[in-house]
Amino acid sequence: MGVAKVFGAALLCAIHGATVENTLFEDGDGANTFRAFNPTQAEETYSMVTANRFWSQIFGVAFSNKLTSLWMSALGVVGLALNLRAYDFVSQEIRAAEDPEFETFYTKNILLNEGIRAWMAAQDQPHENLIFPEELVVTKKPPVSLGGPGMPDLSIYPYWALAALYFGGVYDTWAPGGGDVRKITNLTLSPSIVFGYLLKSPYGGEGWIVSVDDLEDIIGGHVWLGSICILGGIWHILTEPFAWARRALVWSGEAYLSYSLGALSVFGFIACCFVWFNNTAYLSEFYGPTGPEASQAQAFTFLVRDQRLGANVGSAQGPTGLGKYLMRSPRGEVIFGGETMRFWDLRAPWLEPLRGPNGLDLSRLKKDIQPWQERRSAKYMTHAPLGSLNSVGGVATEINAVNYVSPRSWLATSHFVLGFFLFVGHLWHAGRARAAAAGFEEGIDRDLEPILFMTPLN
Repeated sequence: MGVAKVFGAALLCAIHGATVENTLFEDGDGANTFRAFNPTQAEETYSMVTANRFWSQIFGVAFSNKLTSLWMSALGVVGLALNLRAYDFVSQEIRAAEDPEFETFYTKNILLNEGIRAWMAAQDQPHENLIFPEELVVTKKPPVSLGGPGMPDLSIYPYWALAALYFGGVYDTWAPGGGDVRKITNLTLSPSIVFGYLLKSPYGGEGWIVSVDDLEDIIGGHVWLGSICILGGIWHILTEPFAWARRALVWSGEAYLSYSLGALSVFGFIACCFVWFNNTAYLSEFYGPTGPEASQAQAFTFLVRDQRLGANVGSAQGPTGLGKYLMRSPRGEVIFGGETMRFWDLRAPWLEPLRGPNGLDLSRLKKDIQPWQERRSAKYMTHAPLGSLNSVGGVATEINAVNYVSPRSWLATSHFVLGFFLFVGHLWHAGRARAAAAGFEEGIDRDLEPILFMTPLN
């Protein structure tokens, strides 16, 4: 109930503030400039509204850690950022610059008042230039001026991987004994192998490109990528777009921006999955374990502990009737038992030496476990990338608000969030570019909006 109450109250405040705010401003004729807004109500009402929105988002952040985890915190932070910057300062501070007597909930804060009021002063705001002027419209051959020369530049970065091979090598988490720096002497350049990853299923044990677990394949892929960028740059410098491309695409600066944002969005979503699941390119020694890896590490740690205490890990039965420590996978392999069974197809450098032809080898588990494997699994068990979430995959997390957030968590989450924002930006600028190309970008006509005919709240 605590979660529901706090979340419900915050949501109601936010909805109330956002809804009432629509009654405070109405659009004028210049719908594409800041000066289109005309106040319709007293400043006191506006302060009440912005206070509701401000505190709802503050509470969203403050209560998220113990109650509703990362999602509510993210919503609160994003909402607060949008509230402070885009919704309120734009309209308020322009009015404040024009009318020294104008004050609001935010402008009364002296720390924000002087700096932002000066920055948003009327003479510093090129309001008329919010829409792309005609001189910014690009020709029908943007790859020549943008994409062409840029692609050889991009090709430099993949070749850095080659430089690392000949000046000391690279760290390989799969090297015997728990990882080591080695030189990659036998690159994978076979296109059937490198591009075969693209043909894999993204589901289950296939894992698409995220399933790569071999440094030779990774470095070989970088060589292929750098070469493709060079050839692509030369191609776009020497050629012009085909007729079908000229007909299908919008050719303007904002259209090109939308294409770029869309591509970056896709990269962000792919990188999110790659970072979250792959422990070869994003090795666990540097980024912390993956979620499945932390879960399997806990099962392994408890197996080692109980085996030393005399438990027969091969036959012990758990509370569900399945094996407590070991059981069978859907394919018949021996896997760890318990809730970590869902991650039975995990591959990790510290665990693979204990596998045989039919999964985990019981004799190796009894005789061949090395101290470095015990230490690493214990570390990974206690550093799961779960934040404040408890018992994901059976991982026992600290109950006293000691919530470890690993570099893997930050990297994956940031790529997802930024990828999503880039996707929204792609849709926004694509819509504007298409509207401008069609000749009907006049701004939004809000003369008939229902909110304008409602009785003012005061």
